[in-house]
Amino acid sequence: MAHARSVEDLLAALAERLPLSRAAAWDAVGLQLGDPAAPARRVGVCHEVTGDVVARAEADDLDLLVAYHPLIFRPLRGLVSGPGPEGRALRLARAGTAVAAVHTAFDVAPGGAADALAEALGLDDVRGFGPLHGGETVKVTTFVPAASDGVADTILDAVAAAGAARVGNYTHCSFRSEGAGSFYAGRGTQPAAGRVGELNREPEVRLEFVAPRAREADVLAALVNAHPYEEPAYDVLDRRGDAALIGRVGTPRAGTTLGSLAEQVAASLGAAAPRVAGNRGAALGRVAVVPGAGADFAAAARAAGADALVTGDLGHHAARQALDRGLSLVDPGHAATERPGLAKLRAWVAELAEQPADLSDEDLDPDPWS
Repeated sequence: MAHARSVEDLLAALAERLPLSRAAAWDAVGLQLGDPAAPARRVGVCHEVTGDVVARAEADDLDLLVAYHPLIFRPLRGLVSGPGPEGRALRLARAGTAVAAVHTAFDVAPGGAADALAEALGLDDVRGFGPLHGGETVKVTTFVPAASDGVADTILDAVAAAGAARVGNYTHCSFRSEGAGSFYAGRGTQPAAGRVGELNREPEVRLEFVAPRAREADVLAALVNAHPYEEPAYDVLDRRGDAALIGRVGTPRAGTTLGSLAEQVAASLGAAAPRVAGNRGAALGRVAVVPGAGADFAAAARAAGADALVTGDLGHHAARQALDRGLSLVDPGHAATERPGLAKLRAWVAELAEQPADLSDEDLDPDPWS
């Protein structure tokens, strides 16, 4: 694959592997700092944008830093020198280093953080679970004359250009069905089909597609401008759908108990003493994993057939609820569950930029709890 020549080019190519539209609605992914048109000759990859990572980026004169965790997660009121994200963003801006985050878009991507965690623990017959919904979307339905050649395609082209009719990396996604529409064309109208002063019944095609709520106004304007009818009819409906799966559930090696799983987690993820909830002697038929903080997916893990869940940031009440459901837990910490994916992320970036700098080691980006 040819090396990307700009920040925008590189991120667009990376998004082919991990579509940013698949990130959680609450997440902050994509380019967070920098000029999209700037060259991306020197690129680095990190887990989190710490102060030491920033110092390394400054020293190496990096053009782009691809971070797993967002540098800017909540809106900033300013860029002011200091130890927080405001200060780190200011330093990187001064250095001319762009920052892009992948986070939950990388978690759910095939071969991303969730798959890497399952692979690190040697799970077989791995399947996804745990829907993670992206940004708010609407479904738009309109009706076009069936007799006019290419009208539906023309409208679909127009709304796709405005940001609609996309699912992941697929564009021009729509559904069409045939039916009959009726209307009475009153005085002064100019119907594209039928007669004025009569009740008309015309064959029509129902065209449906999805649009991001943030692009709704532009999409509807494109629809109306491309539509042949004098008064285009359309519906806009709130929707939830196209959720990606953030968890993975698979079969551990024969004879695995909760205790031996905890030992394997410690060895494979570099977590010295993972917390364990449940009977350590209990045999495990299926094991679920969620990178990062996966407490919200404990019920989904159990419903997917898991006997145990490996994830981070589990609290007291979440542990009690999981045990009540018959689900055991292993918590090696937030960062430990995400680190197996970083090797994959570096490999993907290496396909797009020459010898990306590895800024993910624990000297530059230590676990806060270590």
